[in-house]
Formats: sequence, structure tokens, C-alpha cells
Amino acid sequence: MTALLVAGPAPAAAEPLVLTALGDSLTQGYGLPQADGFVPVLEGWLTARGHDVRVINAGVSGDTTAGGAARIEWTLAEQPDAMIVALGGNDLLRGVDPAASRANLDAILQATDAAGVPVLLAGLPAPGNYGPDFTRDFEGMYVDLAAEYDAILYPDFLGPIGEKATQGLSLADLMQDDRIHPNAEGVRQIVEAIGPEVEALLERARADS
Repeated sequence: MTALLVAGPAPAAAEPLVLTALGDSLTQGYGLPQADGFVPVLEGWLTARGHDVRVINAGVSGDTTAGGAARIEWTLAEQPDAMIVALGGNDLLRGVDPAASRANLDAILQATDAAGVPVLLAGLPAPGNYGPDFTRDFEGMYVDLAAEYDAILYPDFLGPIGEKATQGLSLADLMQDDRIHPNAEGVRQIVEAIGPEVEALLERARADS
């Protein structure tokens, strides 16, 4: 006797996670072909490791923490599942009071927390020319706010480049001619370094969904 097989509806494919990268020119991919910017390289890295994820580029060249705070609500309107917050570099370049930068980041994290969006907070080390108090307050704000809002802390977005600089080695192979923005190889190394922490962020997002 031949069994009659009745095909039921195919299960709906799960939607990819949406990860938004909120940042400045380092996130936006300044000076690089689009495919070599942080966001597409990160998405490719995650996809190659089996993650079903779409990464949205919410980087705006020249943006400060104030700019990020001003646009966080409409950034969240896209309903991301998780967010990387990588702001503060332009605050450093302009010598913005760390108290103001901290208040702006706090506003961003308040909004993401209220929306139930897990965050990876990426910081930057402060140069010594602003003095020890500035360095303490600027670098400390990332640590404190990550703890307060249970965000994943990544202390130095430019990690591999910073490590090489502390060794007194040339950065010509990792940086564009302006010595501010990474080149394609610099971006690749940044993604390799931050990638495992982004994977941890996606795990949080899946657990919350």
C-alpha cells in the first residue's frame, strides 16, 4: 500500500537579524570604496561565519556624540535587533568636555535600553595632550556607561591600529594618507578584532527575540 503524502506549507524562513552601526566616518567608511568600508566588511565577516544578519550603515562623517544622540530616535525607528554605538572620535578631535560626551552617550543608551535593543559600546583611547583628567573622564565614560546599561564594552574601536602604534611601528600599511582613517587592510583587521564581540552581541539579540 502506497502512503499518500500531503505536502504542508513550507515553514517561513526566519528573518535575518538587523544590526545597526551608529557612528561617524570610521563606521561610514570615509575615503574607501563602498565594499571596503566597516559595515560591508563586517557583514561579510559575519555571513562567512554562518550568521544570518543585515548590517545597516548609520555612520555619518564628522558626527559627534551629540549628533548621534540627535538621531537615535529615528535610527531606532528602523527597529534594529542590535546596535553598535561607535562615537567619540570627533569629540576628541574637537576637545569636547567629556562630561558633555558622556551625557550624549547616556541619552543614546537610554533610548536603546527603552527600545530593548542590546548594544556594543565601542570606545577610543584619549590622547595624552588633553591631560590626565580628560583621559580619565573620556575613557572612563565608556566603562561606566557600559556597566550601567549592561552593554558589551569594546574599549578601542581601532584596536589593532592602536596596538601597533603603541609598539612604535609604522601605520602606513593600515591607514589612509590622512593618518586618521583606516585603509582597506586597516578595516579588515578592525573587523577581525571586533568580530567576536559582535557575535556575542548577536547572541544577545537572538536570546531577546
